[in-house]
Order: sequence, then C-alpha cells, then structure tokens
Amino acid sequence: MNPMSTKTEEISQLIKQQLEGYEDDLNVNEVGIVTYIGDGIARAHGLNNALANELLQFQNGTYGMALNLEENDVGIIILGSYDDIREGDQVKRTGRIMEVPVGDALVGRVVNALGQPIDGLGDIKTDKTRPIESPAPGIMQRQSVDQPLQTGLKAVDSLVPIGRGQRELIIGDRKTGKTSIAIDTILNQKDQDIICIYVAIGQKESTVRNQVETLRRFGALDYTIVMMAGPSEPAPMLYIAPYAGTAMGEEFMYNGKHVLIVYDDLSKQAVSYREISLLLRRPPGREAYPGDIFYTHSRLLERSAKLSDKLGGGSMTALPIVETQAGDISAYIPTNVISITDGQIFLQSDLFYSGTRPAIDAGASVSRVGGSAQIKAMKKVSGTLRLDLASYRELEAFTQFGSDLDQATQAKLNRGRRTVEVLKQPLHQPLPVEKQVLILYALTHGFLDSIPVDDILRFQNELFTYFDSNDADLLKTIRETGNLPDTDKLDQAIKDFSKGFQPSNQRQGLTGDDDSEKADSEAVQPDQQPDVTTN
Repeated sequence: MNPMSTKTEEISQLIKQQLEGYEDDLNVNEVGIVTYIGDGIARAHGLNNALANELLQFQNGTYGMALNLEENDVGIIILGSYDDIREGDQVKRTGRIMEVPVGDALVGRVVNALGQPIDGLGDIKTDKTRPIESPAPGIMQRQSVDQPLQTGLKAVDSLVPIGRGQRELIIGDRKTGKTSIAIDTILNQKDQDIICIYVAIGQKESTVRNQVETLRRFGALDYTIVMMAGPSEPAPMLYIAPYAGTAMGEEFMYNGKHVLIVYDDLSKQAVSYREISLLLRRPPGREAYPGDIFYTHSRLLERSAKLSDKLGGGSMTALPIVETQAGDISAYIPTNVISITDGQIFLQSDLFYSGTRPAIDAGASVSRVGGSAQIKAMKKVSGTLRLDLASYRELEAFTQFGSDLDQATQAKLNRGRRTVEVLKQPLHQPLPVEKQVLILYALTHGFLDSIPVDDILRFQNELFTYFDSNDADLLKTIRETGNLPDTDKLDQAIKDFSKGFQPSNQRQGLTGDDDSEKADSEAVQPDQQPDVTTN
C-alpha cells in the first residue's frame, strides 16, 4: 500500500470534517437596506425572508417590527425614536417575533409599550417573555362566565353586571367619566386576588400620572400594572400597547389567576393604526380606516376569556373604552367594538352635566352575561330597577308642564327620583356588594319612599354605619353566602334605623307633610344643564 495515498486520504477526510464543522457554526444574518424613513415607519429592501411581526434591528440599535411583507420591500413600524435612522442604513433580522417581558416583577410598575420601566424605580428583573400577538382560546378551551367581577358601583353591578372573563365596553363622549368607572373598578379589586392592568393609549402624561397617584393612594398599585403609550410617542407604540398589555395579562391567566385589563382607549389606538396604514400605502376604506380595522380589535378582545378548568380556570376580563363624538354610537369604531364585546356601558353627557354620576344611560346600556354575573341577593333586589328607571324617564318630561298627575303616576315618579338618587356615587368610593344589596333592598321595598330626595344619600350612609354597628351579621350573611338574610330580620333592622332618622327639613324646624311634598315637587324639576365649556 502506498503511504502517500494513505496520507492524502487522511488530509482529505480532515478537510471535509473541518468544512462540516464550519458549516454547522456558520451564522448568516439577513441584512437589508433602508429605502424610506419617516413618521414612525420605514421601508427596507433585501429582507426577503422576514416574518410577520418579526423584530428587526436598525444599525443605530433602534428596534422595529415587520408589518407589511411586500414583493419588493418590507414595511417596518419603528418602536421608538427614528431621528437617527437614515436612508441607506442597514437593518437586520433578529429571528424573534415581537415580545414583551411578563411575570410578577411587573406588578406595581409603570412601563411603556415595550415593557420597559418608565417610573424611575430601576430595572424589571424577569426572564419571562411572551409574544404580543397570540391566538385567542378556542371554544373548547373556555367555560361560561358565571363568576361576578364587582365594580363597586351600584349602577353597574345592579344594571349591567360584569363577570370574570367578560368584555364590557365603556362608551361615551369625552369628559363623561369613562376612565373614572375603570379606575373605581380597579380600586374595588383590593383583596379580591385579581391582577389589574391599565393600558393608557394616547392619554396625556399628566393625566396618567394622576391616575397612578390615585392607585397608589388607595393601595391599588400593589396589584396593578400601568402601561403608558403617550401622545408624544410614535404611532406604532400606541398601536402595539394593548397587545403588549394583553400578553402580560395572559401570563397570569394561563397560570390560573384572574386578570382585569382596561384599554383606555381603543379609539386612539384605531387612529394610530389608521395613520400607520396610510403611511404604509394600505388602501383606505370607510372613514379612511383600513379594511382590517375590525380584525385589529377583534383579535385583541377575543383573547379575554374564562378558561376551562382543564387549563387552570383563570380569566381575563376586558374593559375597553371607546370615545364617541356627540353621542354617535353608530360611527365606525363604536359599532365595530360593540359587535365584538359582551355588552356596553353607555355614558350620556346630559346626565353627567346634570349631576347624575356615574352618568349611565340604563336604556342604552346592556350586559349580555346578565344575571349570571350577579350573586343571588343582587339579582333579587335589582330585578325591577331597569323598569323603574325606564318608566321614570318616560314620565319625566310631563313634570315640566306642571300637569295634574294621578296617584299611580306620581308614585312612579317618586320611586324613579329616588332610584336615580340611590344610583349616584361619589368618585373613588366603591361599595362592597353587601352594602349595595342593602340600600337597593331598602329602595325596592319602599323604605325610601317617604324620605326626601335630598336626604337619600345621607340616609344611605347613616344606614351603612348603623348596620356596621348593630347588624353586621346580616351584612356578613350576604357577603359570605351571596343570599339575602332572613327578610323579617332585615326589614325590622331597616325599620329600627328609619325611626331614628331625621330628615333635613325637620332638622331645620319645618314640620308637616306639606313641606315634605314641597321638597319633592322641587326635586321633580329637571336639572338645568350648567354652562360648561370643555376643551
């Protein structure tokens, strides 16, 4: 055997092995060239294998997300400042789908749409991430919504109850208290073992700061994540914020926990998506929105669900907020979101300005989960409320003419005025469900019919104090069992309190039924809308 040929074969074999090893370790980055830059979007040529929603990195370190995959180039939305990016710069694929950090470390923090802290409290230490887009749970992965999520607002929990896993839209003109309802609901989740996520989309930074301070003052920030995409940020940040917030909520939901997420508001997200789409040359449709604007919101809201027991039984409840123009709920975005959600809380400007707060229009508000999301006690006491309010609104117009009314009509008006007064609630004062049931029981069983309208809220507060001191066991029964206690005992306790309650007119030295009727007749007059100037 020729020793030279043996040596040649060994060398040849060694070279082949080296080449194979080199190929295995070879890492090829696909790099493109920026061909257009401006207004938060970029176009790049050469990224032929980029994936939808893939994270891309520009040569200055800024990240972008591939949104348009076209034949000749890729449309990229830039996640952050784009001042330093120029045409001709390189942009490379990362191979990662757009994701955000998730986990317990985010609770109590204020973050931006990328999950980066903006509260000055240092880094967020978590190694868990989730893609911002993920498939919604399928039919077999869900179960029916039957567990109440108490908002602490009498008007909501009685008329439009919300269940864990539901999507309830809050809709109305600007400055009608939409955010207040959402914040009060978050405050009411204290000690309820619920993680709350507040996603502020396009809200003024000063406004969001006030909300954060409110949450901190009431101890709610301990179980809340606040995400902010302000109006000064590029449109892509406003667009991805609700998806990023949902990804954070899904981490808890799929671990068997309960989550409440507020999107404030989806109107501004829709506007930012319209801006991005027009810049990316997508064809405009109705109201200049792109054709997939419905899909933008449906794939977001469908991710909220009550999971089956097999998946841990966790839930994510969504409270999307949509702003209307002059009460027009037939506009494009409101109708889209109404058709996706499980009901809506409609806030009316006239009610708000007349002092009825929360300004919920009982006729236009609905919860498609209904009584399934109420405890039995609440279901019993709130059964006639909607009818009482509807009858009152119909008859209210007649009172301004001062016509003589029959006794039955007068009784309906009196009950209606008291119902409206009971459903009023001060800001940031959510009530536990047992106290809501107590005052609504007193209302629907006629205990308030003889109380002057101006004294209703004082009667309510003193009634709560009386029960806390003398009949706490009755409240405990409602709280722990969800059922009404012995009605004879409840009636007697309310009667005992009513005997000692002194109306304001008697305090001022006025006596007789005539004065009480006079106070009622004055209260009948519809409230005059003040001269309010809004920006």
